[in-house]
Amino acid sequence: MLFALICNDKPDHLAVRTETRPDHLAYLKDLNSKGALKFAGPFVDADGKPSGTLAVIEAEDRAAAEAIAASDPYAKAGLFARIEIRAWNWVVNNPAAG
Repeated sequence: MLFALICNDKPDHLAVRTETRPDHLAYLKDLNSKGALKFAGPFVDADGKPSGTLAVIEAEDRAAAEAIAASDPYAKAGLFARIEIRAWNWVVNNPAAG
């Protein structure tokens, strides 16, 4: 099952994001190597600065998706003010659909 992780950064936490980014990218790379990461990238504010994250992952169930979200180095570093996890159905442009 696919889940969208919609994460909003805490205000004035750009330094936390910048410092933690290498570990976050390594975490995403590991998820990708396991086939769990479908895509990911930052939301940006009006100035073009990162302000959150959108990631779509494949997980067995919501509990597994929550565990993946909680294990992200950004989450562990306290970057996110809020993480919303929503089941998602990839209909258009899904490369797995052929």
